[in-house]
Amino acid sequence: MPEYIYKAVDENGVVVKNRVQDKSKQNLIKKLKVNGLMPIDVTQVSFGKGSKSGLKRNSTNIDEIMQLANSANLAAKRESRKFSTFEKINMTLSRTQKVTSRDVVIFTQNLYLLKKAGFNNVHALGTIIQSTENPTLRGVLEDILAGVESGDYMYTTMEYYSDIFPYIYINLVKVGELSGSLEESLKQAVEYLDSSNDLTKKLKKILIPNIVQFVVLIVILFFGSMYVVPIIQDIFTQVGTTDELPWYTIAFSDFLTKVQENWFIPTAIIAAIIAGIALYIRTPKGRYQWDYFKYKAPIFGQLIFAIDFSRLTKAMVLNLKNGMRIQESLEVSKNVVKNLVMLSIIETAINNIIVGDSWVEPFEKSGLAEPMITEMLKIGMQTDLPTMMEKLVEYMDMDIDQIIDRIVKILPQILYSVIGVIIILVTIVVLVPCIQIYMANFLFSAAGF
Repeated sequence: MPEYIYKAVDENGVVVKNRVQDKSKQNLIKKLKVNGLMPIDVTQVSFGKGSKSGLKRNSTNIDEIMQLANSANLAAKRESRKFSTFEKINMTLSRTQKVTSRDVVIFTQNLYLLKKAGFNNVHALGTIIQSTENPTLRGVLEDILAGVESGDYMYTTMEYYSDIFPYIYINLVKVGELSGSLEESLKQAVEYLDSSNDLTKKLKKILIPNIVQFVVLIVILFFGSMYVVPIIQDIFTQVGTTDELPWYTIAFSDFLTKVQENWFIPTAIIAAIIAGIALYIRTPKGRYQWDYFKYKAPIFGQLIFAIDFSRLTKAMVLNLKNGMRIQESLEVSKNVVKNLVMLSIIETAINNIIVGDSWVEPFEKSGLAEPMITEMLKIGMQTDLPTMMEKLVEYMDMDIDQIIDRIVKILPQILYSVIGVIIILVTIVVLVPCIQIYMANFLFSAAGF
């Protein structure tokens, strides 16, 4: 049975901490609340193989703890318990070992293969747990297994671990479980994780070298303008030459000096702008405007919309194939989308179905979907919608690949242009004065020639 360290506070404000065993994290949280303790932190620190016979060393059953008179007794019991150095190290390592995206991909692939082979959820999860090396992921999977054994869906437990399983991933599993097509949903989840990792790797390969160059050039520009240029100006003054540094070099150097002297002003302005934007985005209107900007943003906007619409279409195909009506399919499938603009379009489409209008019309009027997409949906409504939407999924996948290839080609050009501008600034502002010193032409002016 999984083992947890919890920290909770009672109605008198007394903080209680203990180490217990329970079948799942949710179950432990429920028991704490029922007994008047508000959980602050519940961390799984030890992972068994589901054995329910006996308790581990230095571990107390949660039901026994709740039979104690009050939180003072709990606190006294906590003080009397001393963990060995080895146990402290083991708990620390268990709590800090990170679950990587690669771990999640391997788990999903294994679960997909086992489901394809006819395993039920309990048997599949139990088999995977035995071969999982990462102790943190093993504990999470045991928690999911405990939830499934108690009658819950897998996605309900996954929602507690949103820091491990991405939002879209959880909702793909949700769609699969609710529509009875978990195997296909897991396949889509693997594709989603693989495509996300591939896109991240491609962007990193382009961005990281160019960002490093950009930072280095900015440092040279600022350092040269703030420290090198004043030194050159002092040399001119000491020698007594009539030559002067270029006016733009002096102006830029003076500007940076003033910024350095009054650094708190631009810092406060930038902080206020960032805070204002962050607070606005937290409002419903601000969040909607921000999500709309994502779809209309240059370079990446078209890709973000295409990916969201593709996920929605794939989820709808699963639901329609399992006998759901269009309205029910939209209701379930909208869980794979997080963007408020897309969600509002879907809600409008559902309302149109209720009043007898076309559900394709909101996507068409939004101006975000390509005409080909809406035409394929209209044709599907007149013929075979699931089959046509399968073809639409294939079209969207090809379209997404083309958009990614276009971004990969355009992004370096934009970055090179920005770096080119910085190089020109460095040349004009910093290198020109350095060349003047190197050529020593100012000495002739100082000597009267």
